[in-house]
This record gives sequence, structure tokens and C-alpha cells, in this order.
Amino acid sequence: MTLVRTAAAVLALFAAAACTAPAPPRGEASTADATVCAAPRGAPGAETAATIDVIEQAYFCVLGNYYSGATLDARSLLSAGFAALTQELNRNGRDVPEAGMPALTGDRRADWAAFEAAYRRTTGQVPDLRDKLASVTLEAVVAALGDNHARWTHGVGRPPGFYDGDGYGLGLLANVNGPQVDGNPGAALPPLFVTAVQGGAARAAGLRPGDVIESVNGSAPFIDGKATAAIAALYPAYPEARPVRLRLLRQSTGRRWSVTLRPGLHERDPATLRVVTSKLLDDDIAYVRLRGFAPDSADRVLRAIARLRAGRALSGVVLDLRGNGGGSPAEATRLVSAFGHGRVTAYQCTVDAVCAAMRTDDTVELLGLPLVALTDRGCASACEHFSSAVKDLRLGVLVGTRTAGVISGPAQPYLLANNTLLSFPSKHHLGPDREVIDRVGVPPDHHVPLTPRDAAAGRDPALDKALTLLHE
Repeated sequence: MTLVRTAAAVLALFAAAACTAPAPPRGEASTADATVCAAPRGAPGAETAATIDVIEQAYFCVLGNYYSGATLDARSLLSAGFAALTQELNRNGRDVPEAGMPALTGDRRADWAAFEAAYRRTTGQVPDLRDKLASVTLEAVVAALGDNHARWTHGVGRPPGFYDGDGYGLGLLANVNGPQVDGNPGAALPPLFVTAVQGGAARAAGLRPGDVIESVNGSAPFIDGKATAAIAALYPAYPEARPVRLRLLRQSTGRRWSVTLRPGLHERDPATLRVVTSKLLDDDIAYVRLRGFAPDSADRVLRAIARLRAGRALSGVVLDLRGNGGGSPAEATRLVSAFGHGRVTAYQCTVDAVCAAMRTDDTVELLGLPLVALTDRGCASACEHFSSAVKDLRLGVLVGTRTAGVISGPAQPYLLANNTLLSFPSKHHLGPDREVIDRVGVPPDHHVPLTPRDAAAGRDPALDKALTLLHE
């Protein structure tokens, strides 16, 4: 499961939660804790404000169910939470004498009691900030796991006037995209540039593919070659619709200018909304674009190839996975199975290195066609599951750039008492060769990056390379 950025993705997490949450280790959570920390059954009720009781529920839920919950030092979670609380007090100019971090001993329950007492003393002095302080504290506790598939999802809903077919944001895509910004920003490479204009404010301002973004809200997107937090503003999450100011360079003309883009709803090309699109290239190559491993997506890809294959002999398949943020590991395994049988596609492992193999579904009919898969830094989670299987098992060739490195493990959702969603992995993902892919990514067989000049000219060097390989 990949990162949660939209209301639709949140609802999909609830729909996918068919399993019961595993029981926490003895001594780490009470029977009540285990009962409350359970997989959601259907859509939740109306969200209410976070409280110290919800933070407690989340804390013990993590300790009892997270991949390394049995072995992690819980003091790191509480320290991060209290630091966030004090920082929020400072931001509001409301620091109080009671806001001191309690001494922690490593006894999880005793430490929680000390944390809770200090928390209540502090928030009792600023009752008007209580809801906000609870939110930032819980966000920091979850973030302290350092896991790209751990999320506390709250405050997500459809904005007024939302309807299917609309997009939300600035109306642009960049070479450093949402999954990478959220999950592995350290792997991003400069420069930051526009790869597609989908509509909205970006189209109205005259932005074009290839335009280099030199600053975001006055901050450089890269410093000494390393991505900064400024890039995240390109992918605003509703309802924080704050204007974003960009400084741009158009290399073809040397023009530099600034624009302010206001996030909002915009009409999008219907083709960009479909999970699977396909076409015939060079009269004998099936090109299929897969934007996410949604339910039934593997069968939709295979049906698209079958339609293109009807009445002609195909010499290969180009599967475009660029920007594919992931989804269902089962769909990734099913699609791999069309190119090879009797193989292990990945391993899901416990903290003590007990691993369960994920195997191909050998009921899927083999295509018997050469495969080239196009990857980039937007290929994350289940997309990396597929890509690593193709590479390790030699079922095809990868062309493009390294994948995102955002595949800690499949996230399991848990419903908290205030009807918000906590999700994190209970197992850790390894590739078919038992290699770690998380934060590393899957390297392509042929490194063919997109440049700003390519984007501006409408060139696709990775696709060109794929066609060359299939015609050799």
C-alpha cells in the first residue's frame, strides 16, 4: 500500500481492510487496547477531535502491531511527541512552565503514565490549543517510526464542489513527485522541473513541460544537491489551499519569471484519470500505461494487451510504470505472473527475520512476449514489488531511472476511537533475492533519465530506448 494523499485513497484503505488486527504482545497492551486497535469494518463515523486517550490508543497500537513494535525503544515515540507539543506552543507564543519532558525509564507503561501526566498538566494551561496540540503530538509519534508506510490520516474529506473527473492541486506534475517527497526525498535529483501540465492554475499561468522551478515560496528546492522541504508545496493536500509562488526558468529562451499559483479544483484530461491506457506502437508493440495497482488492474492490463494482439503478431510489451504510486501487492504479483510461473516475487518478514514468500499466481496465462518496463522515482511501493520481481527473475528489462525506494511493507489500517485511521506495516518487504528495496529503490537495467530539454521538446528517451530494445 502506498502513501495516502486523497480521500479516495483513504476510502480504499477502509475497503481493503479485511483482516483482523494481530494481537499485541503480552504485557504491552490491555485487552481494551487490543479491542480498540482493530481493523476498520466499513466506512467510519464522523471524525472527532484527537485527545490524549486517542494518542494513548495509537501508542499501544503501534507497540503491539507495528513491524518492529516488540523491539523498538518506545521512548523515541514519546520524546518526539512531546517535542512536537512544545514546538507548537512556541509557534503560538504560548509556552508554559509545565511543559517539561518527563524522565523516561524504558518501562513502556510507566513511561506512558509519566508522559500523560506531563501532557495533561501542559494542555490544561492552554485549553484553546488542546485539539491542535493533540494532533501535532500524534503526528509526531507516528512520524518517529521513520516508516514511509506509517500514517495517521485525519481531516481528509471531499472539498465542496468535488466531483469525479476533477483534480486537486496546482495543475502540474514535476520530476520529483508526491510519493518521493513523502517517502524518500533524499533520493531526489536536481533540477526540479515541470513534466506535465494538467490544467488549473499551472495552465492558466502558461507553464509548460520542461520549465525549471528555481524556487518554491522563496526557498530553493535543492541545496548542495539535496532536496528540501520546499518541494512538498507543489503537492498541496486539501483543505490547506495556500498560494504557492514559483520562480521559473525556461531554458529554450532563457526567460526567468515568477508566478503565484493557487491550489484548487481543475478539469483534467480523462486519459490521466484512467488507471490503464493502451495503444499500439510501431505496428507491433503493445504500449500500456499503468498508473496504480488498483483492484483488477492486472486483468485490465492483460485485457488491453489482448485487444492490441487481436489479429496481429506482437513483438513485445512496453509497460509504463512511471508515476505509479503503488497499491495492491496482490495485483503486482498477479501481473508478474503473466511473464513467469513458479517464482517467488517477494518476501514479507517479521522483525526476527521469519519470512513468508509471495509466489506467482500460476493460474494467470503466460503472455509469452518480451517485456520492457519503464520506471522512475515515482514508481513506489507495489510498483517496486513488480519492478524488483521483473529484474531479479529476469522476466524483462527495466528502462528509465531508479524507483522511489518507498516500500517498507504493506500497510495495515486500524481505526482509532475518534474515527481517524492509523496505518503501518506489520511485516517488512524484501525483494525476490531477499534484498532490501526500501530507501534504496530498484535500479534500471538501462539508465535513461528525462531532462528538462526532453520534456520541453516532447521527447521521451526512455520510451525510445524501450522500442529500440524490443526491435533488436
